[in-house]
Amino acid sequence: MPQSSDLDDHFLKEEEEEPLSPAGRLFHEPNFNIHVIAIMGCKTKIYPDVFKANLPHTLLKHPRFSSLLDKKDGGTMKWVRTKVNLDKHIIIPDMDSNMNSSSSGDKYLEDYIYNLTKTTIDKSRPLWDLHLLNIKTSEAESVVIFRTHHSLGDGISLMSLLLACMRQISNPEALPTLPTAAKKKNGGPTKIGFVGRIWRCFLGVWWVLQLLRNTFVDVLVFIATALFLKDTQTLIKGPSGSEFKPRRIVFKIVSLDDMKLIKNAMDVTINDVAVGITQAGLSKYLNRRYGLDQDNKNTQIENNNNLPNKIRLRSILFVNIRPSGGIQALADMMEKNTNAKWGNSFGYVVLPFTIALKDDPLDYIRQAKATIDCKKHSLEALCTFSIAGLVFKFFGIKKASAFFQRLFTSTTMAFSNVVGPLEEIGFYSHPMAYLAATTYGQANELMVNFQSYVNKMTIVLSVDEDTIPNPHQLNEDIAESLKLIKDFITKKELAN
Repeated sequence: MPQSSDLDDHFLKEEEEEPLSPAGRLFHEPNFNIHVIAIMGCKTKIYPDVFKANLPHTLLKHPRFSSLLDKKDGGTMKWVRTKVNLDKHIIIPDMDSNMNSSSSGDKYLEDYIYNLTKTTIDKSRPLWDLHLLNIKTSEAESVVIFRTHHSLGDGISLMSLLLACMRQISNPEALPTLPTAAKKKNGGPTKIGFVGRIWRCFLGVWWVLQLLRNTFVDVLVFIATALFLKDTQTLIKGPSGSEFKPRRIVFKIVSLDDMKLIKNAMDVTINDVAVGITQAGLSKYLNRRYGLDQDNKNTQIENNNNLPNKIRLRSILFVNIRPSGGIQALADMMEKNTNAKWGNSFGYVVLPFTIALKDDPLDYIRQAKATIDCKKHSLEALCTFSIAGLVFKFFGIKKASAFFQRLFTSTTMAFSNVVGPLEEIGFYSHPMAYLAATTYGQANELMVNFQSYVNKMTIVLSVDEDTIPNPHQLNEDIAESLKLIKDFITKKELAN
């Protein structure tokens, strides 16, 4: 979500009062009242007293989590430091003693989160709460739900802070480690002749021209989307008002190793694979629903192409254009009372998804890579970040809210892929089985989040049930697309 420069350049300090940034104020507009939810499965029973003992020495050291939102007479909104009563922030629901099976636990958890999305956090106290559910599910022995208001920070910062409260299981003193991008090895110096230098200059000019062209087209599409260019009215795009409805949040855990196999075989990135299997799953899901919609006998022929022609389906992506201080800086802030940079600079990218039935399943990955490569060779994120800042500055919060509302309602979905720890971690000595994060309160009827953890990838869907009444099926279609593409590659390698 939008982050303004005054938040991005701010270092957390021990101040009694601090004004909200424009981005923070935007999240308190009625149509942008967005909450972030992190769902964490535990391998053991939860001990609430352990959380109560550790929170004051970690999370509460962060000023945002020990501050009230105060609105002054002139309309100025400020963070004001306060004393935190943990009993009002830690919620321990009464469990039904008759729920002995993991399937009933799964249903309870899903309904609990659904009911949670009907509510907002009480603004008379710091804007976060922690729900401890000692209930066995198919993936965990218990579940922790961490809910925050989006005005506290962007998703990456909030996830980094949460991870800074955790430690490795194998080394209880060590912070979680995150994967880093592999650097390409440069060869030694080579002699280049006159023709080679001319060719290199030509390629450099062509590279700049392509960059300028891609940026111009992308920014033009971004502005058009915010003003008038809308996605096709498909069966997963509903009427306006989705931001005011509760969300059905479902997730499915798949193998990160399977995604890495595809990544290595096709020389792509994990993000390419995530986008590719998502557009493959969406194509399969929409084709089935259109088939049902056309057949009064309620039978479906999935092999037939039931999709409308030329579907425009796009996602909003949030791109970090300035790295955050990281987990270590936040851990030092909590342990040593040092300053830490909070918030990131985010730009917006409008990413088209290909909705079609492909004879070759690898085409979904190839198409995703081609699209993402064009986006990488563009200054769209930087330019849209600047546009957002200008809208805030010259038109105010109300106009900015309307501008971004049109941007989100003109597209079909939101998408994110967040990297998680490489090793098993514990939340106050509670070993984690999985991590899953998403939001509710956004204007899109569908949000797809990928969250990695060790060798697992969690696919999380946050949906408006009036528009997408069977989100489990959509999640199955995305997971099945991953399996189909992996099996296709495996058979192809065996044949060679």
